[in-house]
Amino acid sequence: MNIGLIAHDAKKELLVQFCIAYSGILEEHTLCATATTGNLIIQKTGLTVQTFLPGAGGTQQIGAMISCGEIDLLLFFRNPISRKHNEPDESDILRLCDSHNIPVATNIATAEALILALKRGDLDWRKSRTENTFIDLFGMEM
Repeated sequence: MNIGLIAHDAKKELLVQFCIAYSGILEEHTLCATATTGNLIIQKTGLTVQTFLPGAGGTQQIGAMISCGEIDLLLFFRNPISRKHNEPDESDILRLCDSHNIPVATNIATAEALILALKRGDLDWRKSRTENTFIDLFGMEM
């Protein structure tokens, strides 16, 4: 599975700690992240992470991957209280996830639920997608 990782500045350390805790699961998947977030994860965990531009530019690159069906899961640890001017606006990327049926977590509780579901194989339905056509667990196109 291809997993996108994004974090606002106030949540970067939390995402790093999450990646440390679940590195055994994450190392089995392809990870990509915005530059600063990705480099922190690489430095602190040793995980392999493809990095994109920092901030909004990298978020747009991950958004493009979502649009092309190249992201299977997004972890976007956002600061809902106050976003800095240089941090990406999450509404566009969350809209893309909704439009393309991408499981997304915006906090650690949901991220943990998704990662454990990934480990159990609950997200294997993502592997059955072909050119933006998804087959749900009952064999019906979504």
